[in-house]
Amino acid sequence: MRPGGQPNLQQLMKQAQKMQQQLAEAQAELAETEVTGAAGGGLVTVTIAGSGEVKSVKIDPKAVDPDDVETLEDLVLAALHSANDAVRKLTEQKMGPVTGGMGGLGLPGF
Repeated sequence: MRPGGQPNLQQLMKQAQKMQQQLAEAQAELAETEVTGAAGGGLVTVTIAGSGEVKSVKIDPKAVDPDDVETLEDLVLAALHSANDAVRKLTEQKMGPVTGGMGGLGLPGF
């Protein structure tokens, strides 16, 4: 703070630029990271990039029962939820220190 209680605008701008750079680096790192969610003891796995893009879905043939499609659908949905939860946790881990708990900011997982 400068005399008179006014913040140093130049210092605030430097801090904002540094935070912006850190956010961009964390977002790039997230986009390159992949997480996997599983359901049914690993019968169905889903891999998602940190950006939220679904990369792959793997289904063990043992999970395929033509007379019970609903169970397979439930397993795929559960694996997607598991992978999305992992992305959210990863995003909080990577972005939390940068944003200082400011939340939101339009980032995936917030």
